[in-house]
Amino acid sequence: MPRAVRRLFPMLSAADFSRSVHFYRDLLGGTETYRFPDSGDPVFLVMKLGESELGLGAIGAEPPLHGMPLRPAQGHRIELCVYVDDVDATVAHLRASGVPIVLEPRDQPWGERVAYVSDPDGNLLMLTR
Repeated sequence: MPRAVRRLFPMLSAADFSRSVHFYRDLLGGTETYRFPDSGDPVFLVMKLGESELGLGAIGAEPPLHGMPLRPAQGHRIELCVYVDDVDATVAHLRASGVPIVLEPRDQPWGERVAYVSDPDGNLLMLTR
């Protein structure tokens, strides 16, 4: 049987594209590696964050290729697990920038320290080390 999955590349839909770009680029340290279109205001960006990549697409810029509505979504849609060097310092940095802290840092019985924050579209990020 052929290998079913070669690579997983998450893509998030952003209602406020500039706020989402600010969150992932400026607050989490992402680096833009791709933009479409390549000149003018982008409607899609790829951010490299550590060893991973994340796609951000602007809602409403163009009709979605798949034809399914992007909003309103209700409830818990997606959760990104983000490995950081220092959970407490990352939470303090994000809090100072006005990012909603959903769960304060706490040690877990499986040995990780975790916290939850919310991105500008309400997607949950589990910060862990």
